[in-house]
Amino acid sequence: MHSNAEAGEGYSDILVKSEEGNLGIVIGVKDAREGDLETDCQRALMQIEEKDYAAQLTADGYGRILKYSVPCYKSGAKCS
Repeated sequence: MHSNAEAGEGYSDILVKSEEGNLGIVIGVKDAREGDLETDCQRALMQIEEKDYAAQLTADGYGRILKYSVPCYKSGAKCS
């Protein structure tokens, strides 16, 4: 697992590579400052696509790549 590993045109928040080399996971975390979790969830997924954060997983031969977004609102911890 890598945190803020460079991929595509920037950095994903979390990039997970399975030991078997067939499953990769990209996770984007967004601070939902206005409490609009759905909008910020979609915004994080669009950023994953637009900046191609899965590029390194694809280049490394991962056949299955899952993309998740995690919006945070008033969690007591900053999500940036």
